Amino acid sequence: MDRPMAAGQLKEKSQFQDSEGSAVPARTVCQNCSKLKIFLGALAFSFFAKGFSGSYMKSMSSQIERRFEISSSIVGIIDGSFEIGNLMVMVLVSYLGPRVHRPKVIAAGCLIMSAGAFLSVMPQFLMGRYNYDRITVSVDNSSTSVSACSPAWAEGPAATDATGTPSTGINAGCEKTTNSYLWLFVLVGNLLRGIGEAPIMPLGVSYIDDFSKEENSAFYIGLVRSSGMFGPTLGFLLGSFCASLWVDVGAMDVDAISINPKDSRWVGAWWLGLLICGAVNFIASLPFWFLPYSLPKEGENENLKMSHLSVQDQHKIDPPAQPQLKFSEAVKDFLPAVRKLFGNPIFVVFIFLTILQYNSLVGIITYEPKFMEQQFNISVAKAIFLIGVVLLPVTILGMFLGGFLIKKFKLHISEMAKFACSSFLVAYLLNLLYFTCGCEGLRVAGLTAPYAGIKDVSSSKHVYVASCNAGCSCKVDQWDPVCGDNGITYMTACFAGCKSSSGTGRNMVFHNCSCVEGQGLGLGNSSAVLGQCQRESYRFLQT
Repeated sequence: MDRPMAAGQLKEKSQFQDSEGSAVPARTVCQNCSKLKIFLGALAFSFFAKGFSGSYMKSMSSQIERRFEISSSIVGIIDGSFEIGNLMVMVLVSYLGPRVHRPKVIAAGCLIMSAGAFLSVMPQFLMGRYNYDRITVSVDNSSTSVSACSPAWAEGPAATDATGTPSTGINAGCEKTTNSYLWLFVLVGNLLRGIGEAPIMPLGVSYIDDFSKEENSAFYIGLVRSSGMFGPTLGFLLGSFCASLWVDVGAMDVDAISINPKDSRWVGAWWLGLLICGAVNFIASLPFWFLPYSLPKEGENENLKMSHLSVQDQHKIDPPAQPQLKFSEAVKDFLPAVRKLFGNPIFVVFIFLTILQYNSLVGIITYEPKFMEQQFNISVAKAIFLIGVVLLPVTILGMFLGGFLIKKFKLHISEMAKFACSSFLVAYLLNLLYFTCGCEGLRVAGLTAPYAGIKDVSSSKHVYVASCNAGCSCKVDQWDPVCGDNGITYMTACFAGCKSSSGTGRNMVFHNCSCVEGQGLGLGNSSAVLGQCQRESYRFLQT
């Protein structure tokens, strides 16, 4: 008799009966709860994936500019193509969100992002190897000593590079051409990334709002967004690593390269990280295919245990999935809904503040690595690393604290708007401090600094040729900087008047430079090394 009672108790634990005796399995309660947790985890990873690929793409802007030999304005168009793709579908996707299968639409978006990343890699396999302009020097009688200052250095047959092989630099009468329009692959790929990312934020947030407790919704959203911000951090770190690798890594001997990552002609392996980003976005799409169209409201099943609701009440809590509307029916009320939305003052204020935020943030993130590289004479890999480890962790902390404070103080809509307004305005005003920063300019002979024996350099007419290099037949349109013993950068070793050299590749040192006046050595007895000179004010960045 004890055994049947134990079985009855076990049945009572596994099932709850309503007033009519119908059993409601407890397993359903656990499954619904776990599905919401699975969605939160999958959404956090999708936020990570989109931030990971987005930050990596922005960190590679300067590398893409050099590889395709395009202007910064075209790079801006490529970067802006992401926002263009986003705007093409964002409003419509947000409006249709509750009427479609949101998890599957998010999954499709992740797949489109993955396809866009893989498409951007295609030019690397369609183009030849990257060739940069090198110092063109002529061989002296000694095979171990070469000269950058020689009247015959640009005549072609006698021209060799630092290794003694025929130079790939610009010969007399030749013009350097760009690599056609293969950069359009990157533009279209970035456009696809923008289209694919559009449904993740609005549909994911609305799904959380619909099926989580009201007091937990803000915390869940803050947790998902702060977790996703690890993506940009790792994206910048991956960008730093790839930027330190040669673009044709694995296809040529890196030791034969005569430039280092600090050189303005260096191009990192920009394509390698995009392969990783495409794979991560593909993995992010997988969990969403197995999630349901709708879920019971969080917390309602717990109340079911206490009140033993009727079958009719249970259907009110866990209604069957609503039929999905046809596209034409959903679009019909689109414009009236937009007009009503923009009549909400809180929404308009939020849009205005978001524009202010992105107006400052997007420009900084896109061009800051290039600015730091040019201004502080550090490698683009180090510039990307500094942005990743300094700027983004603070953003993660801010997003997490925002969701936590809303949950802690139970802020209402109007209070949230005031909180966001004050935060955005303070951040925007702090960005104005950038205009107070002054920077030391690079001293380049003939451009920003005079040659020895010349009193001043005119701002309207630069003195490229001086008496010390007048017989060197230097080419004005070539940039292969060397740093003299006097701390001044010269456009090329030819403009420094260097007569001999030792070493090969990036270890080459030029000697007897007629335009360089070293300390205690006198004019014409000093040397120069490859690369720009460091500026003393920012030497701490080199460590």
